[in-house]
Amino acid sequence: MTETLETIVIGAGVIGLAIARALALAGREVIVLEKNHGIGEETSSRNSEVIHAGLYYPAGSLKARFCVEGKERLYDYCAAKGIDHRRSGKILVAIHDEQTPKLQALREFAIANGVRDLEWLSAHAVHELEPAVRAAAGLWSPSTGIVDSHAFMLALRGDVEQAGGSVAVLSRMIGGAPQGDAMRLVCEIDGAETAIGAKTVINAAGLHASKVAHALSGAKPAVPPTRYAKGNYFIYNGKSPFSHLLYPLPEDGGLGIHVTLDLAGRTRFGPDVEWLAGSDPEAIDYSVDPARAATFYRAVRSYWPELPDGALSPAYAGVRPKLCGPGEPAADFKIQTLHEPGGPRLVQLFGIESPGLTASLAIAEHVRELLG
Repeated sequence: MTETLETIVIGAGVIGLAIARALALAGREVIVLEKNHGIGEETSSRNSEVIHAGLYYPAGSLKARFCVEGKERLYDYCAAKGIDHRRSGKILVAIHDEQTPKLQALREFAIANGVRDLEWLSAHAVHELEPAVRAAAGLWSPSTGIVDSHAFMLALRGDVEQAGGSVAVLSRMIGGAPQGDAMRLVCEIDGAETAIGAKTVINAAGLHASKVAHALSGAKPAVPPTRYAKGNYFIYNGKSPFSHLLYPLPEDGGLGIHVTLDLAGRTRFGPDVEWLAGSDPEAIDYSVDPARAATFYRAVRSYWPELPDGALSPAYAGVRPKLCGPGEPAADFKIQTLHEPGGPRLVQLFGIESPGLTASLAIAEHVRELLG
């Protein structure tokens, strides 16, 4: 090895950047390796940009814990850094009476997770807040919001670099193996192959986390397989009838085709859930099939019956790294650690999907604490 560093983070999405920031601010030497041309080009920049309140996740799960804690950290960070964000609030709706018990169950989930600000809405109350919406009941979540995820990631990178760390783009990790007390990583940097050592390696590669883990020989325990769920978004071409974020009840693999208002006031619908058959994240096609609009019209008209024909246009798509497949129970985040006596330290993060953006600062603090 030509050089041995203290810490290398693989992946400059929001999770990798947040972890690198936490470690750099704690005084560690940190370099982030990112295979793409820029930071956050995959899952971190292809989502709804929603700050979640913590309504959906089983009590005691990492998703529940890190979402509720991360939400407050994220709001505070955005306020301190001047990052554009808004506590827009969200209405979660039961479209018909048969869905009301499930909505009540979600309220109990949220309360168990420490979300205390929810308000039950009657059909009349939902209509008063959102006159265009048809619903039997609703839950009002005032602490749900939206954030400029790109500005957030730029601020994280700035903090890393100001604290003495660095982010290296066009730097792909090819393989690695323990060598004494360090992990020897073989990397392709600007087209040239080189070897770098690190006492601590953090796999925050998102869609590529399982692939990276397999490339690190000696990376145990067993590497969980990553499944890929594509989420397509359509944009509404007219003047928005909505004042708040609006969500139906969750569906298999996602939170349902919901309404998000971006910081510019545009209305988006999505994501849907399109399970991908392939196992190679490099082969993902991010284009949106216009034919999927038919599903969107049906879903949206279940709570907004007046959606006009021809009002939706394909916008963009993102892909979530999931540890479950179609029809399987939702999986929690998975954070693995490995530290054999006298060997390198390895932290690997798998299945960091929604609410990963919201949870990012809390996940980063957790990893910092794991490393001591």
